[in-house]
Order: sequence, then structure tokens, then C-alpha cells
Amino acid sequence: MLARKGPLLPDGFFLTRLAENANQPNQFKTKIQRARFITKNGSCNVAHKNIREQGRFLQDVFTTMVDLKWHYSLLIFTSAFLCSWMLFAMMWWLMAFAHGDLEPRDPNAEPGPVPCVTAINSFTSAFLFSIEVQVTIGFGGRMVTEECPLAIMVLIIQNILGLIVNAVMLGCVFMKTAQANRRAETLIFSRNAVIAPRQGRPTFMFRLGDLRKSMIISATIQLQVIRRTVTTEGEVIPVCQLDIQVENPLRSNGIFLVSPLIISHTIERGSPLYEISAQSLATEDMEIIVILEGVVETTGITMQARTSYIPDEILWGRRFVSIMTEEDGRYSVDYSKFGNTVPVRMPSLSAKELDQIRGVHEGDAPEGHLQGWGLVRAGRGGFRRGGRTCDSSSASRPWYAAQTEKEEHVKAKEKNGQNKLVQLEEIGRKTEEDCLGDFSDKE
Repeated sequence: MLARKGPLLPDGFFLTRLAENANQPNQFKTKIQRARFITKNGSCNVAHKNIREQGRFLQDVFTTMVDLKWHYSLLIFTSAFLCSWMLFAMMWWLMAFAHGDLEPRDPNAEPGPVPCVTAINSFTSAFLFSIEVQVTIGFGGRMVTEECPLAIMVLIIQNILGLIVNAVMLGCVFMKTAQANRRAETLIFSRNAVIAPRQGRPTFMFRLGDLRKSMIISATIQLQVIRRTVTTEGEVIPVCQLDIQVENPLRSNGIFLVSPLIISHTIERGSPLYEISAQSLATEDMEIIVILEGVVETTGITMQARTSYIPDEILWGRRFVSIMTEEDGRYSVDYSKFGNTVPVRMPSLSAKELDQIRGVHEGDAPEGHLQGWGLVRAGRGGFRRGGRTCDSSSASRPWYAAQTEKEEHVKAKEKNGQNKLVQLEEIGRKTEEDCLGDFSDKE
């Protein structure tokens, strides 16, 4: 027997190790993949089960055939042609059998009656004649005679039916090859989205590019957030869709996709991402869907490209690198850096927490800002700008001015004896502001 070298380990050591292993999480455990409605390549990730009314798909046969995969479509095309050839081959053979054209004749004897179709001696010859009629090959060895009017009627019916079958099959092949989603294969989205500061505000951004030189006409971009919400009544809404406004000076979702663009959304009050911070982002149960629509310049077909971003694919505190340079009088795009990002300094707080730190609270608008939409007539010391009544002394101040500045402004006015009543009259609503001090009778 082999002797064990060294002292034996006590039993308590093994019990301690077992307890530690039980308390520690499994380091080799695979990460659970989150479910998503739209995959990265744009296809819908929804399985439809227990559909009882299957006959509805047959009411729209053309769309059903276009939606099928290629191997199923080719199988249906081949089966349709073979079945039509077989059906009419059986009809030609029965006609020849009824007319007596299949009976053997002595070649040295006198010629018999004129057959309905010449050179049909078996079912094989009838099948070959059916193919020649439907695809208009016409080898010249077989033809319909004027002996049988029924044969002429069958010839007309087969020609009409053959044209219909050819038109449907060719239409399906054309629609499958010219589908709008084929154009989306050359539209690329960045694999990850980022949240980084832009103009002093947290901004959600992703990059979009077109690999073709042909343009997408009237391109529009749309963002939606899909998340699970619970109403005040306790109703659980598993799919709640919320629109996200794309940052655009024209206040529209239209874009000019001549080069890769960074699509941005400013996270501010009213945004679905307003309360998301760096810590809560990983635990959020949401999905941001991106939809690009436009018209293909070369074909005029309306196309749509889609992708989505889940919280695991959103990077906090990073921004995209520049990929465009100017060379020899034209712009050059380096697609090798399309999805590259660099870290930037950014607090881990949400936009709501940042606003609270800056002094912006819910229901407390800073002085000189929005006081009501509509036609507003301002008193002395104010001016009118698009339905907003602003104080001329605070028009140049930023929206996030601190509360202390307002207090200092009031104290300065009290000191100089400039406290006056300012009354605003709005259509449909009259508001009066309390006097900040006593009226001064001195001019």
C-alpha cells in the first residue's frame, strides 16, 4: 500500500470548505440571456402559438407564399408545375383512349381515322405533350387536330391556366428577391449605445450608417421604449410603448443619411430615461427599439430597418470616436472604428438627481421661464416670446440658475426701491402676483 506523505487534514477543514463553496455563487454559471422583442438584425423575436384559425393565412395566399422560406417556396413552385402537367397529361391520355387513338395499327394497313392528337401512343407521350403545350416548347412531333372540338377546348384551358401559374410564381420570386428588408442589410447600427454628457445634459446616443452610395429618401428615425409597467389600479402592462423624441433642431425625426450619423436623445424631464442612473441601468427591464424608415432611391420601394438595445448593451459614461476625415477635397469614413467608444467624465447620477442638485424641482419653475402657453401680455419689465413671459433681467441666465440668485435679485430690488406690481393677463386665465414690497409713491 502507498503511504500518504505529510500530516492528515482534519475533518473540520473539509466541512469549512464545503460551507464556503455552498455560500459562494457559481463562477462558471452562464449568464441568463434577456428576452427581447427585436433582435440585433431587425427580426421580430415573438413566437405565435396556439393559433386556431389557420385558414386565415390561406385567404391571403400570395403574402403567405412570399413570407415562406426559400426551400418551401421552391418546393411549392415545383409541385405546382408538376401537378398541372400531370393533370392535363391525364386528360390528354383519356381523350386519346376514348377516341381510340391508343389502339395498335398495322403500318402496312390503310390509315385509320384522324386522331385528336397526333403521335400520342402512351401516357408518357401524353405527359410530354402536356409540357409542350404549357411551356410553349413545340417540338413539332405532336399537335392537336380539328377532329376533336373537346381537344381544342382543353388546349385553351391549359394555356390560360399555365399563364396564371407562371405569373403567380414569377411574381412570388420577384417579391422575395426585391423585398424591402434586403436593402436594410447594408444599413448598420452600432452594437452598443452610449449615455454621455452633451451640452451639459445626459444624452442617449447610438450610431447609424449606410454602406451603399445610393441614398435613402425621406429617411425618418423613431425610438421607442418597451418596458413592463404597473398602473395605479394594480394592472400589469407587460408591453408599454413610449416614444422618445430624437434630438433635432427642426423638431422632426427626418435625417439626411449621407454619412454615418450619431442619433441622440437628450435625457430631460418627460423622458422615459429621466430616472435611470448608472447603478439602476443594469437592473432595468426595458428595451429601446430603433426604427428607420425611408424610400430606396433606386427602386422606389419603402423600406424599414430595425434594431434594439437592452440595458446590457448601453454603456454609461462613454462616447463614440470620430470616424470621418477630409482627404483630397472629399470626406472619408473609416468603418473600422464605427462602434469604437472612449470613456468620458460623467457622474453616475440620473438626470433627475442632477436636476435636483442644480435646484430644479418638480412644480417649481425658475423665474423668467415658462408661465403658461397661449397669448400673453406682459406688464412693465417683461417681454413676450412665443407664449413665454420672461423677465428681461433673467433672459440671459441659464435654465438651471440657483435659487440663491433669485434671492439676491429680490434683495437688490428692495434696496433700490424698484418693487412694482407686474400683472400678467392670459387668455382663459388671469393670474396676479403678490407685491414684493410696498408701492413707492415717489417717482
